[in-house]
Amino acid sequence: MKTRKESDLIGELNVPADAYYGVQTQRAIDNFDISTAKLSHYRQFIWGLGAVKMAATLTNHDLGLLDSDVKEAIVQTCKEMMDGKFDNQFPIDMVQGGAGTSTNMNANEVIANRALEIMGYKKGEYEHCSPNDHVNLSQSTNDAYPTAIKLALLRMNNNLIEYVKQLVESFHKKGDEFADVLKMGRTQLQDAVPMTLGQEFKAFASNLNEEIARLSQNAHLFNEVNMGATAIGTGINSMEGYAESCTNHLARITGFPIVLATDLVEATPDTGSYVIFSSALKRMAVKLSKISNDLRLLSSGPRAGFNEINLPAVQPGSSIMPGKVNPVIPEVMNQICFRVIGNDLTVTFAAEAGQLQLNAMEPVLAYSIMESMVFLKRGMDTLRTKCIDGITANREVCNTMVQKSIGIVTALNPVIGYKHSTRIAKKALETGKGVYEIVLEEGILSKTELDEILKPENMLGPH
Repeated sequence: MKTRKESDLIGELNVPADAYYGVQTQRAIDNFDISTAKLSHYRQFIWGLGAVKMAATLTNHDLGLLDSDVKEAIVQTCKEMMDGKFDNQFPIDMVQGGAGTSTNMNANEVIANRALEIMGYKKGEYEHCSPNDHVNLSQSTNDAYPTAIKLALLRMNNNLIEYVKQLVESFHKKGDEFADVLKMGRTQLQDAVPMTLGQEFKAFASNLNEEIARLSQNAHLFNEVNMGATAIGTGINSMEGYAESCTNHLARITGFPIVLATDLVEATPDTGSYVIFSSALKRMAVKLSKISNDLRLLSSGPRAGFNEINLPAVQPGSSIMPGKVNPVIPEVMNQICFRVIGNDLTVTFAAEAGQLQLNAMEPVLAYSIMESMVFLKRGMDTLRTKCIDGITANREVCNTMVQKSIGIVTALNPVIGYKHSTRIAKKALETGKGVYEIVLEEGILSKTELDEILKPENMLGPH
C-alpha cells in the first residue's frame, strides 16, 4: 500500500496515500481498537460534523479570517460530507479517549485534504489549507464535538419518531380488526373481567403513542449548543460575535431552531440533555419490552398456554422438538430493550464522570445513545413487519375462556351483591361449573336477566 508521511506533536507517521484523513486519525485507528462500531456507521454524526465545520467556516469568512478560495473549498467539502460522500473516511472507533479530539481531527483532516484537492494541491500540503489553522479555526473539540453530537441526535430522533408512528398505526389497525373479539382481561395473571382483544391492542398503541411527545420534548434540549465556547467556555481564540454568528449559520444550514447557550462555561461540561433524552429512550424500551412480554404470553401454547393470538411463524423453533415455533420477534425486541436500558446506565455514569470544565466521557455517552436509537428503530421495524402486521386472533379460544371464567361474576356484583357473588365464585371453583350455570340453577336470576347483564357491551364499559 502506498503511503504518505505526516507529522504531529508525537512525531512522523505513515498514512495511506489515497486517504483523506491524516496523521491524527491514523493514531486514533492505532490506539482505539475497542468496539466494532466505527464513526462511519453513524452517518448522521458525520452529517453533524459537516454542518458544524461549514457554519464555522462561513462565520470565519464573514469576520475576515478566511480567504474566499479556502472558504469555498471547505464549504463545498462540507456539503459533500453531509451528503455522505466521505463516510468511509471516518474509520475511528466510537469509543475513544480524548473527549472526542480524534473525531474532531478526523473531520478536520478529511475536510482539509479534500479542500486541497479542490484547490489543485496534493493531500498533506497543509500550508494551503490546514486541519487546525483553517478548518478548526475559532473552534475547539470541546464546542465542535458536542454540537455535532446534538445535531446528529436531532436528526436521528426525527427518524426514530417515524418508526414509532408506524408501529402505533399497526397496533391501531389490529385494534380495529379485533374489536369484536371478546376475551378475559387479567390482573396478576389471574382472570379479571371481560374485555375485547381490540381494546388490548388499542392500549398498546396508546401506550407507545405517548412516547412521541416525550421524545420530541426531550430532544428539544439539543437545540441549545455551545459553539464559540472553544476550550472551556471563555471563547479564547475566537473573535467577538463569532459565537452568535456561527449559531445563526448552524440554524440556517440544518433547519433546526439552534440557539446559543446563555452561559458557555456552564454549557461546555454539561451533559444533562443527554441524560434526560436517554431516559426517554429507556422509558420507551421499558414499554416495548412489556408489550413484547404480553405478546409472548398471549401467543403461548398452542395447546398448553393462552393461545389467544397467533404470531407469524418466521422460523423453526427447535433443533430437537418437531413442530415447535417460538415467538422470536418479541424475544429479540426484549433483548433490544435490555440493551437500551443498559446503555442508559452507561450514559448516567458517563455524565456523572465530568470534571471541572469538561466531560471527557462524551464519546461513550454519544455512542450509547446513538446505538440505542439505531437498535430501537430496527427493532420496532422488525416487530411491526414480521410480527404485529401478521397477528391473527383465536376467536373461539378467547370466547371459551370468557364463558368458563369465574371472572364474569364481577359483572353480577351490582345486581346480587359482593357476598352472593363471592359464594358463587367459590362454588364454581369447587365444582368446576360455570358462573352462568350456577346462577340459573339457584334461581338467583332468570335467563333473560342474566343474559342482559352478561351482554358483552354491558361488560366492556360503564353500565
